[in-house]
Parts: sequence; C-alpha cells; structure tokens
Amino acid sequence: MKSILVPLGDSEKAIYTLQYAIDFASVINAKIYVIQVFGTTKVAGALKNMDELLERDSKEELAHVLANVDKKGIEIIAKSVRGQIVDSINRVATLLNIDLIIASAKNSAADSSIYLGRITGGLVKQTELPMLVIPKGYKFKAIKTVLLSIRSGLIRRPKVLEPLEDLVKNFSAKVNLLHVITPHNAVEDNSLHKDFETIADTITNSENATVFQGVLEHLLEVNPDMICVIRRKRGFFNKLWEQNHIKKVDFESRIPLLILKGNL
Repeated sequence: MKSILVPLGDSEKAIYTLQYAIDFASVINAKIYVIQVFGTTKVAGALKNMDELLERDSKEELAHVLANVDKKGIEIIAKSVRGQIVDSINRVATLLNIDLIIASAKNSAADSSIYLGRITGGLVKQTELPMLVIPKGYKFKAIKTVLLSIRSGLIRRPKVLEPLEDLVKNFSAKVNLLHVITPHNAVEDNSLHKDFETIADTITNSENATVFQGVLEHLLEVNPDMICVIRRKRGFFNKLWEQNHIKKVDFESRIPLLILKGNL
C-alpha cells in the first residue's frame, strides 16, 4: 500500500480522518492524496456564478483541514474536484492507481442510527478498491491484532488478502481468523482456502446466524485493534450494502474496519 486516497467530508470529521490517514501512512511509508468533491449547479441569472462559489468554498475548507493536521513529513497532494461525489472519487482513484481508500464511517450527524452514511456506503458498494473505514473522532493507534471475520472460506479473486498481508507486515500484527458458519453456508463455504490458513495466527470456527453476530460474540475475547471483512457478491455483507447506508443495528464497528473486495 503505497498510495492512499482520503476523500473529505465536513471539516470536523475530515480533520480526524486525515490525521488518522497520516499516522497510518507514516508507518507504511505511503503517499496521501486528498480530494474534496464539490457539486455543480444548473442555474442562470443571478446564480450563474454559483459553481465558482462552490469551488472557492471547497478550496477554503480543504485548506482549513490541511492547516489543522500534523503532516509528519508525509507527502500529501490535495485537490478540489468538481462532480458527483462517488463517481469523482472512483475516477480519481483509478487515475492515481490508488491502493487504499481511507474514509470516515458517517457523513452526517442527522441520524444517530446510521453507521455508514450515503457517501462512504456508496463507495463500499461501488468501488473495487479496499477501504479502511474510521469511526468518527477515532485516534490512530498501532495495529497489533486484527479480527478477520469471514463466512465463506473460499477465495476466487487473486490477491484479495494482499492489503491485509501488507498491513500485517508493516505493523507486525497478528491475525485472528473467525470463520462464521451460518445457516446460509454451502458445503464448500465451510472449507478454508490455504491463503486464510497462511495469514492466520489463530483460527476459530463459530456457528451464528450472521457474520456480525459472530463478530459480536468474539469481540471482547479477541480485543482487536481492527476488524477485517470481505465484501462478496452474495451473502450477509452484500445484503447490507444493497443500500448506500448501513444502520448500526445491522452492523457497527467502533474500531477501524478494513473492507476487502472478494467479488464472489
């Protein structure tokens, strides 16, 4: 992971998110790209200069965020971008060959029942890049233990675990693999691919109705610094991300959540 993209939202959460990304990048020696996306308007008359005002406000907010973080000598390239938020982030990520997106868990304080807001949830659903989702106001700490929670032990996408492998190498972290056997598992889901066995320091099998219930059952026992899940084309997490938001009652993580893309 040598290039990290940090899309910013409102400035209060953006400062925390960017500072986390900087602290994270300082360990893995990565470059950070920061973008602030602003929309466009279709107006005439007295409001015809609205796009210029939006761009100016976006640049001012971006400058405010950058002025309020400790850059720690990390190379940071920042830019305001015009367009639809999720589409623009995906476009920039492709152009810059981004390895990881770091984003805030929630975009708005309007609904306290939401864990992932519309923008971050839309990115999880629409991008094929791994994402690291940071809870609001979360301060960086060294990642020593990762809880990797899976339902299916199959791997059909090459290098799906590579971001986690990089993280383990850079932080000297241990991986606790939780293989959740649900009523929806096919027989082949209950086997375990050799790549999972290679990366895991411990392996636990658990029977639960959902992956989330398995995580909750083992969270206190493992006490991880990060949770890692794999978003697949079928199964529990896919159902969660049918919408561009996730309610806390369905899934919530109060520590960083690494989402890998399994495409299964």
